[in-house]
Amino acid sequence: MRRLIFLLVAGFLTISASGAYSDPQGEKSLPPKQTPLTEEKAGTMGHFPSGKVVEPMNAGGYTYVCLKKGGKKTWVAVPEMKVTVGQQMVFKPGQEMKDFTSKTLNRTFASIIFSEGPAAPQENTGNKVESAKAPGSKAAVVTSAGRISVEKAAGPDAYTVGEVYAKRTSLNGKAVVVKGKVVKVSKGIMGKNWIHLQDGTGDSGKGTQDLVVTTAADTAAVGDIVTVKGTVYKDKDFGAGYTYDVIMEEATIQH
Repeated sequence: MRRLIFLLVAGFLTISASGAYSDPQGEKSLPPKQTPLTEEKAGTMGHFPSGKVVEPMNAGGYTYVCLKKGGKKTWVAVPEMKVTVGQQMVFKPGQEMKDFTSKTLNRTFASIIFSEGPAAPQENTGNKVESAKAPGSKAAVVTSAGRISVEKAAGPDAYTVGEVYAKRTSLNGKAVVVKGKVVKVSKGIMGKNWIHLQDGTGDSGKGTQDLVVTTAADTAAVGDIVTVKGTVYKDKDFGAGYTYDVIMEEATIQH
């Protein structure tokens, strides 16, 4: 990972004689006392840049993306890809460069982050992860290493994982309670913790056995049996491959 980012940034940039960073069409000499980019420095990871795309530009085989989040704008540069205005995106952490000058665009960016591309969740799971074209996460479905059987939670708002999928249209926007086993945890993606729950219901062939739950702060460990309360949403698209036919958001873990 670190070496890949190093190669991306090193191939993307050269240093101009003025001391400002420039794109590959710029000069290729190092100014006096300028420290060359090192693999160790390039491997220093930052946050996951995310937000709504307000301005994309393609130049020299790269895509420059301006993201807006909380009133703040962040520029990210990635290998050329299709990006549309209004799209919600999250990118992998990368190397931040100050005063980067793109001669192709004839523009200087006060700050820009060079990323490998859209982010994928950092997985923490002891189970097999497979690509999915099924309801739930379109990026990955978790296949349990063994049989799971968790008793349904009690109360009028309680549902099994299978029931949430089957009734997702009528449950859209409503608060529900689900009890299940944690089979995967992805922390700090887009400011959320992503927890995959299974209780033995649903259809693994259709991907309806795995419910993704997001929390702002609460988290759990793989193997825990937890009861969560949150709001169900159907057909949720966060961008960058985070697409869900059903998801539970704003959830808390009940103790």
